[in-house]
Amino acid sequence: MTKKILIADDEKEIRDILQMLLCAEGYETVAAENGRQAAALADETIDMYILDVNMPEMTGFEAAREIRRLYGAPILFLTAYSGETDKIMGFSVGADDYIVKPFSNLELIMRIRAVFRRTDQGAAAPGTKSISDGEEKQGTASRANTPSGTHGVWISDVFLDTDSQAAVKDGAVIGLTYTEYEILFLLASHRKKIYSLENIYRSIWGDDAVGDGTIMVHIKNIRKKLGDNSRMPRYIKTAWGKGYYID
Repeated sequence: MTKKILIADDEKEIRDILQMLLCAEGYETVAAENGRQAAALADETIDMYILDVNMPEMTGFEAAREIRRLYGAPILFLTAYSGETDKIMGFSVGADDYIVKPFSNLELIMRIRAVFRRTDQGAAAPGTKSISDGEEKQGTASRANTPSGTHGVWISDVFLDTDSQAAVKDGAVIGLTYTEYEILFLLASHRKKIYSLENIYRSIWGDDAVGDGTIMVHIKNIRKKLGDNSRMPRYIKTAWGKGYYID
């Protein structure tokens, strides 16, 4: 099915160029003139949001925060700022990628494809196991709540469903972003292996890390959504000075 992308930028020329570029690549597009309009146009039919950061009425960060309350589609930020602080701010509100202006058309298309590739992997992700394999020692109650034939991995009482790329706890779906899910699945499918911040970034983005703070923000967000305590974590453990791992 054709992917639908919402573009939000206060400069009409940029909106028009992006729409022409994306339509030529086979994507369906929706355009917004500012962050407030982007948040208003958000719905379940949108497959990706491309948001400029500095927009009137509502910034891209604020719009992303509003969108993330209801929808989990990936978000890509466009910005003129390349500092780590700005990237951390973007990832903290649920961004899946970040591209700095000016950028080439090819770079943007490759970033979009990479994000969609990560979000579409699902059941084909390496390390996927069937519940019937019995390799994870989980409680009877947790297994009883797992639909027959479902594939995924358990982290204590959290089930990572690789068919739908969702995290489920106590029967409720946890609102992880695609990137947060990928980080959690990476650690869960390689138990006891310590991943440095650089290794996590390379594994998820396939690129050099933009800074230590980026991954730390994602880990903080995941822990918060799982209801975990960073001082005595139940799910993602910290190997001080080395990285993160899951028992």
